[in-house]
Amino acid sequence: MKQGNIPTPPGQFGNLFPDHSRGYLILFVVILAAFGYWLLNRDDGNKDPGLQGSGSSVLRVDVDRVVDGDTALVWMDGHQQYVRYIGIDTPESVKEGYPIECYGPEAKQFNEELLDRRSTVKLVFDDELRDRYGRLLAYVYSGRTLLQAELLEGGYATTIEVPPNTSRAGEFSAMESEARDAGRGGWSACPGFGR
Repeated sequence: MKQGNIPTPPGQFGNLFPDHSRGYLILFVVILAAFGYWLLNRDDGNKDPGLQGSGSSVLRVDVDRVVDGDTALVWMDGHQQYVRYIGIDTPESVKEGYPIECYGPEAKQFNEELLDRRSTVKLVFDDELRDRYGRLLAYVYSGRTLLQAELLEGGYATTIEVPPNTSRAGEFSAMESEARDAGRGGWSACPGFGR
């Protein structure tokens, strides 16, 4: 008897996927592909950072530590860089020569909690890359979470518009108004919050 390839009967793909299982396999692959597409492209309420700001350059960096509620120290190209969050301001908690302000420590702690979720963050830049102190100016994402949005919505921060980096000013203003109206965070804890 001659050894060789045994012909596969018509309508079957060997014994691995008999006809009655092939339909289920195809359905499973289609569902898995659709889920993967959804997972990569889902909208969790925060707009795609690549569509924000006219500069919108993106950079991934490792977090070193939180400085305060609106500033972090990151590693970029082997060097430490300060990153100031565009569009928000939090009460002072560490500024030399200034008293600790109401809700400053809470804002810093919340920022630490946000940054503890991931060791790498995504920085999205607007028109101006650095401020007059040399700090990077960025919208900061931990995963798909925009940190500025979380700080504003929780009442840890207020808005600040510093041209030309104002591409999200309207969105941030709405978040601040909602937190203020709901009395979240510093809006109820601190007289004069946001002034």
